[in-house]
Amino acid sequence: MLIEGWNAIDALYMTITTLATVGYGEVHPLSNPGRIFSMALIVLGVGFFFYVAAAVIQFMVEGRILLLLGRRKLDRKIDRLKNHYIICGYGRIGKVICDKLRRENFDLVVIDKNPEFIDTFESKKMIYLCANAGEEAVLLKAGLHRAKALIAALATDIDNVFLVLTARQLAPRITIIARAGNEAAKKKLTAAGADTVEAPYEIGAATMAQRIIRPTVTNFLELAFTQHHNDIQMEEIPVADASALNGLMLKDSGIRQQYQLIIIAIKKANDQMLFNPSFEAELRAGDTVIAVGEPSNLKRLEAVLNPAAPGAKAIAD
Repeated sequence: MLIEGWNAIDALYMTITTLATVGYGEVHPLSNPGRIFSMALIVLGVGFFFYVAAAVIQFMVEGRILLLLGRRKLDRKIDRLKNHYIICGYGRIGKVICDKLRRENFDLVVIDKNPEFIDTFESKKMIYLCANAGEEAVLLKAGLHRAKALIAALATDIDNVFLVLTARQLAPRITIIARAGNEAAKKKLTAAGADTVEAPYEIGAATMAQRIIRPTVTNFLELAFTQHHNDIQMEEIPVADASALNGLMLKDSGIRQQYQLIIIAIKKANDQMLFNPSFEAELRAGDTVIAVGEPSNLKRLEAVLNPAAPGAKAIAD
């Protein structure tokens, strides 16, 4: 417009056809200054246009490559997992379950089809699959045959029933814990093959009622099971064959004296539960000791009862 005196439409049309390298020809004859401007526009403008296009393509390709590499890395981690837990559903219930299990350093694979959770999974460095948990291929990819348990915490009871049926068919021996919305769903989930069915809303209502009926007991249980409190905790510890206390009576074990712990119960290998066991109760391999006390003392006892537990050797030393 300044050099040749063209109107805005002619100048814009000529600029766009030049940058697009269409080559329709000049709308008006060019003077020498106009030709010099056109050459500069071709060298700088067209070069910049292709640079931007190449940068966009590079960004898309590299982002896709990084995504694929990240997914392959997660898949390799899943392939190495054994005795892990598969959490299906990362809603309100699934998120709480994941947070509590991760706090105890359990190996988890989370399955949820909502892509909005991917950023959360990435930021928390969680192993995940963004897919439909009810599909057989997805469960197998999550290592169902190597997993210790599957938790069905999907949004609806129908989805959970279908998931439990699929998982039980693929892995008959795996432990399945399912979430139910009501009593009728609990029966369906149990019939589908769930080992344990929990109704969070019923549990919440029962807890509220217990706070009215037995407030002190409820506060004690909350204190024992809430990780935010460091004063007291309730823990179950298996007795291993290699334990130094295997075959000893409680009175000879020194648990109460050395660790300042209260033994609430002992679950025997045959599932018999001994509440408030006597001092002559005997500890045997395969038993599970339920104790209450300070977390540090519980860790010390675990190092003795189950020497193979993660970190047990360091605690014992």
